[in-house]
Amino acid sequence: MATPKAGPIEHHVIDRVGWLRAAVLGANDGVLSTASLIVGVAASSASDTRHILLAGIAALVAGAMAMAAGEYVSVSSQADSERAELAKEAHELASDAHAETRELATIYVKRGLDRVLATQVAVQLMAHDALGAHARDELGITEISTAKPVQAALASAMSFAAGAIVPLLTVLVTPPAWLIPVEVAVTLVLLAVLGAIGARAGGAPIGRAAIRVVFWGSLAMGVTAGIGKLVGAVV
Repeated sequence: MATPKAGPIEHHVIDRVGWLRAAVLGANDGVLSTASLIVGVAASSASDTRHILLAGIAALVAGAMAMAAGEYVSVSSQADSERAELAKEAHELASDAHAETRELATIYVKRGLDRVLATQVAVQLMAHDALGAHARDELGITEISTAKPVQAALASAMSFAAGAIVPLLTVLVTPPAWLIPVEVAVTLVLLAVLGAIGARAGGAPIGRAAIRVVFWGSLAMGVTAGIGKLVGAVV
């Protein structure tokens, strides 16, 4: 029987999930939170463009820092858990490698291999990289899913700032009388584009993602505008 030739290596979008999630979340947050604040301040009868712009800049800086800090802390916690699990697994491998081989073989049996073949696979993988085999097949930790706190924090902060720039530029180029409708329109279009880009890069349905972010964006700006109008009337 002829040995099958090695085919081309397939590339999947799953290896982009970690940074893509942080980047899309950051950009959407930057656009929506900054635009919502601008719309809320404008709805409160604030007519001075400088004050509205200052509020938007404050939202950009504070939001970017908060996104970076939150993402770093969250992903660092995941990384700490992964390191603790790997250290525990390394200790178990050093203490009783035979038991760990049987454990790995049992995992492969549950996935459909017969016991003899599962044992052979476990032995060969253990000989090649015992900790890597257990990390991947027992713990579910792979190079793709491994937590990267700094990468996630930088992606969140930079994407938030990039998203927040557009609502600020809209304030600069729009007459005060038209600021609210133009800001809302620009924001919804940008949210739809970001939703579509994120969906396409992740291999998900584009239309559903765009509709979802536009709906929640409209709701957020509507609520903020209502609060701004109410507070402005009271003040």
